[in-house]
Amino acid sequence: MQIVPVNTPKLLRSFLDFNAVANKNNPHYIRPLDNEVEAVFNPSKNKLFKDGGAAKGWIVQNESGTTIGRIAAFYYPKYINKGTEYPVGCVGFFDSINDQSVANILFDTAKAWLSENGMQAMDGPINFGDRDKWWGLMVDGFDKQPMYGMSFNPDYYQSLFSKYGFENYYNQYYYCNYLLTELPPRFKERYDKFKSKPDYSARHLDKKQLSRYAQDFVTIYNSAWAQHGEAKEITYAQIMKMFKTLEPIMDPRVIWFAYYKEEPIAMFINIPDVNQYFKHFNGKLGLLQKIHLMWMKWTGQNNQLTGLAFGVVPKYQALGIDSFLIYSCSLLLLKIKKYREYEMGWAADWNPKMLNIYKSLGGTQSRHMVTYRYIFDTTLHPFERHPVMDYTAAK
Repeated sequence: MQIVPVNTPKLLRSFLDFNAVANKNNPHYIRPLDNEVEAVFNPSKNKLFKDGGAAKGWIVQNESGTTIGRIAAFYYPKYINKGTEYPVGCVGFFDSINDQSVANILFDTAKAWLSENGMQAMDGPINFGDRDKWWGLMVDGFDKQPMYGMSFNPDYYQSLFSKYGFENYYNQYYYCNYLLTELPPRFKERYDKFKSKPDYSARHLDKKQLSRYAQDFVTIYNSAWAQHGEAKEITYAQIMKMFKTLEPIMDPRVIWFAYYKEEPIAMFINIPDVNQYFKHFNGKLGLLQKIHLMWMKWTGQNNQLTGLAFGVVPKYQALGIDSFLIYSCSLLLLKIKKYREYEMGWAADWNPKMLNIYKSLGGTQSRHMVTYRYIFDTTLHPFERHPVMDYTAAK
């Protein structure tokens, strides 16, 4: 058994392919797009390299040269590890056969590289990038297809992490709703309250005014999220780029904003789950796949939605504006009857307010992920779980 750094196109192909090999026994598995995984490790496409980050990948091969595991390690100065006073690196894109010795070699290799680069702990499995993709280890939810960007792995990985010494840093929960069912009555009550006030309004995105809604997104996001320390501020250019990327599959009827006197105060951003298209492509997205995707979109072959972002400006958070916004969207969804299932993006146990919102929608928990932490020397840094969010700091 030997560990091999991924530094040639052939080794990169093995690195990409092994994720499908590891998950071959689960019929619900959907392969991520190869070009999106490759982009994570491309300095010209991943801005974290420009911000002082670094990444390295490895595969493990057995005596006959067959790949039996993979891992990546990375670090960057702006990595969010709230409440931590020491440098923390990351591991991700972990896959292994069901053999602790293989997992140990992968973890040891990542640990050694991170230690050489000044890190004193490692979190994982997570992404070298934003939290909306490949974040956390799935420990429950193997019986249904993953949403786009969702981690998916064999069920024995939890044991591989735990036996190495990783500890549960925080839990991540997904919730699912069925969209042809009306929301609980309290949502209509709050909707009626705001609907009767002319200063408040809710409306869905208009593609002809994409620039305006991109700026509204930035305003809400930077007020609702960035200031409490769990996310960095975003720019208009970043969101316009995201909107342009999503435009081919975007449905403006499920992207909603709330306003007070035309001031953006809340957003509820959803998209069709593109994994319902990508599951046919085996990781590829060339011209033929794009034509196939547009045909599937035109013929209405996707009835699932996924939550992309949700936020309320702090001074409006206790008023019920979230219910007003969500119910406004629900009314339209019940009318068009195009979508049947909605799965919200994950919320962590350190964010109980968001979890309560999910539960208030009448949703059922559909997945459970875990982000783990491994501290290299616990005599220097005893393990502590991620602190619960301090909401007062966001006001």
